[in-house]
Amino acid sequence: MTTSTLIWVAVIVVVVVAIAAVGYALLQQKRRTRLRDRFGPEYERTVAEHDSRNAAEQELRSREQRFAELDIRPLDTVSRENYANRWGEVQERFVDAPGFAVTEADQLVTSVMGDRGYPTGDFDDKVSTLSVAHASTLDHYRRAHEISGRAARKEATTEELRQAMVHYRALFEELLRDEAPHSTRQEPGGR
Repeated sequence: MTTSTLIWVAVIVVVVVAIAAVGYALLQQKRRTRLRDRFGPEYERTVAEHDSRNAAEQELRSREQRFAELDIRPLDTVSRENYANRWGEVQERFVDAPGFAVTEADQLVTSVMGDRGYPTGDFDDKVSTLSVAHASTLDHYRRAHEISGRAARKEATTEELRQAMVHYRALFEELLRDEAPHSTRQEPGGR
């Protein structure tokens, strides 16, 4: 091979590598944007909890994979109406027994989750799963859970208990009206 041929081969290799690097960077940016859009504030929370952005994004993609394996289903009309009626009863009990009503609200949210096909184990599992399709109301659920824990220790004020009810109601209403989860059968990694 001549020197000029070697130079052209080297230039072509450099160009191909550069194009591949730009393509990879664009793909990463697209995935990052998709995760941000899907998870909203949960994206930043997860990034803050992990050592690196890549680790956080891998965690979010893992949540999507676990979520895709679930059989999330809408509630039928009768179940939806029964749950709405039960919520009304819980709200009525708040006047006389606010702490008890908050505990009932938590149990009712968990019951709806179970009937929809969401896991109902420990709180972290619930939050992880809910973050995929209900990221917009997840902070409500976290706040309600935190207040509920303080209420169990008799450390929450009536106003805080009222706030917990409002927070539980935000997720409860979303779970009730949500006909189908957001992109549950999406391929992992957003492809």
